[in-house]
Amino acid sequence: MFSHTDITKDLSRAKKFFEDIISFTVGPFSLDEMIKHRINTLCIIDVREYNDYLDGHIPYSIHIPYKEAQDHLDMLDKDKVNIIYSYSDSCPRAYNTALALIEKHYPCAVLRGGFREWKKFEFDIVKTDSVDYDGSDKNK
Repeated sequence: MFSHTDITKDLSRAKKFFEDIISFTVGPFSLDEMIKHRINTLCIIDVREYNDYLDGHIPYSIHIPYKEAQDHLDMLDKDKVNIIYSYSDSCPRAYNTALALIEKHYPCAVLRGGFREWKKFEFDIVKTDSVDYDGSDKNK
């Protein structure tokens, strides 16, 4: 069995790990810029609970329950990058959803820090009364 010290001394493995984090995650500042300048290239997916989505979510995001991602593939586009977020980095929903979508060949990234980090920097938040069956906000 490897000790923590042995693993951290494996610099090539560490380099690959951190390169992957950078490649497959996006921070809130980057996502805000992407929304402002390249929203047509994105699909932002909120995988939190329905009531939390209604209470506040990232602009242009759609709600897809994390356990039902494969049931809603018709809402997604393989030509866009699917940015997935949940509550925070300690919540595995976004990562599990990304894995499920990647298995179906949808390009994905995860928002680092989740919705909690988005709110921390006071970026825009949309509140919604309800969501249509297709996931779109009724008041957008």
